[in-house]
Amino acid sequence: MTDGVEERVEALWAAATAGDEHAATGLAMDALDAGMPMETLLLDVVAAVQSRIGHEWAANHISVAQEHTATAVNERVLATLAHRSSRPADQTMGRIMVACIDGEWHAFPARLLAEVLRVRGWQVDYLGAQVPTPHLVAHLHLTNPDAVALSSSLAIRLPAAHAAITACQAAGTPVVAGGAAFGPDGRYARLLGADAWAPDARAAADLLAAGPLPRRTTSRDEPRQLADREYTELTRSAGDLVRDIVADLTRRMPQLAGYTEQQLGRTAEDVAYLVDFLRAALYVDDPELFSSFVGWMTSVLAARGIPESAVPAALDALADRVTGYPRALRMLARARAGLG
Repeated sequence: MTDGVEERVEALWAAATAGDEHAATGLAMDALDAGMPMETLLLDVVAAVQSRIGHEWAANHISVAQEHTATAVNERVLATLAHRSSRPADQTMGRIMVACIDGEWHAFPARLLAEVLRVRGWQVDYLGAQVPTPHLVAHLHLTNPDAVALSSSLAIRLPAAHAAITACQAAGTPVVAGGAAFGPDGRYARLLGADAWAPDARAAADLLAAGPLPRRTTSRDEPRQLADREYTELTRSAGDLVRDIVADLTRRMPQLAGYTEQQLGRTAEDVAYLVDFLRAALYVDDPELFSSFVGWMTSVLAARGIPESAVPAALDALADRVTGYPRALRMLARARAGLG
């Protein structure tokens, strides 16, 4: 790591978690004035702090409010750094559009990529979070970028990502996919037909700098249809499933009887995530996607003092309601077995 990086990570972490925007932006400006390259500051300091925020929230070391506060401070740092980033108007690598998949509200990784690309000399159209596919394509036609970089952090957005990738390619623009939603090795990006995948902002910038991605000038085979009967019917009944499972949990777990309305609301949110991740796993036909999420959710809830029986009980209640869906049942059984 560049000299001083670890110290600056710790200082920015302290400022961000304290909600001190002034101190945080001052630290970033001081780093630049001390000679730290902009890309190093963005990726090895700001991004490292953001990653730590997520890990500390998952471990219940910081609250939701603290997580939101720290993220807001880090976003302010990014915006401040964007004003310090300069590129001669007559020297550009080309034009890239950066956007989050429809429904994806985790915009930080996409914004980080946008700023790294600007540092590298690209003209960037940054569209932000939750961009509906029709609007994405409309903007694409207006700007005619060399490529579209699509970001998603949650695998439950993979069906929307599939639609966005297909629509961009139909307009003749290649797509680079990135973000945790696409799997640690990019397996879902390949499955959904993306032209390229990058594990992080630095890799994406390197990939784009290596040469233009080919534009598709001839029609390909029809996009692979991944929404089978199980996925479609589970999607249609998702709301009812969540309500029924929460009601079932109140019978299976007597301690829920003392929950406040707010606590029951959070329980319903957790159950909804279980249903949504099962739908995503069905869409890409990968049981590991669901099992991994179940393991992560179990650790997050355990850190918050939720009874160990909560997730297995929810899985059992869900299995009782999808008896006609063999793939879903196999995924549920595998995830249940993984909990021991």
